[in-house]
Amino acid sequence: MVALPPGAFWLMRHGETAANAQDIICGQTDLPLSARGRAQADQAAAFLADLPLARIVTSSLLRARQTAQALAARCGLVPEVIEDLAERNWGALEGQPRSALRREETPPGGEAPAAFRARIRAGFAQIDRSKPVLIVAHSGTAREIHALLSQAPHRRLWNAETVLWQPDREVLPNTWHCHDCFKPAG
Repeated sequence: MVALPPGAFWLMRHGETAANAQDIICGQTDLPLSARGRAQADQAAAFLADLPLARIVTSSLLRARQTAQALAARCGLVPEVIEDLAERNWGALEGQPRSALRREETPPGGEAPAAFRARIRAGFAQIDRSKPVLIVAHSGTAREIHALLSQAPHRRLWNAETVLWQPDREVLPNTWHCHDCFKPAG
């Protein structure tokens, strides 16, 4: 078993949806996993099943809950839903090509960047990380957690990709490192 430093956690992006496959903005549109997304979630669950997890927390959106459930079923855990971890509400942009995204603008009928950032940080603060935890969420959620913990450039996670965030208190206080952990095949 891997001994984690206090506060360390795993972060997984949900499996693929039809919108992801078509490179369409999904946001808070509550889509299920596609067949490929279910296979990705199963691959991730098989790889991660031996982690010393005490908890799994997930966004309230169906695609994240379905991804979390694949691992929870193998580990005997019940995922805990944290509403504030949901993807950004892109309003009128949902269903449009991802090329229409302007992250620093508030889309018509959507969530302002500062409001999204504050919501994700509030959701992250709700997570007890004193024991090993996996967070299953979204690309935007992962981006905001990355911005909170690191000055390093952000790399968008693949569907069902999992990273490990570890504090590095030997270098500087509040220094975090993100390590690749799992990326599904295909």
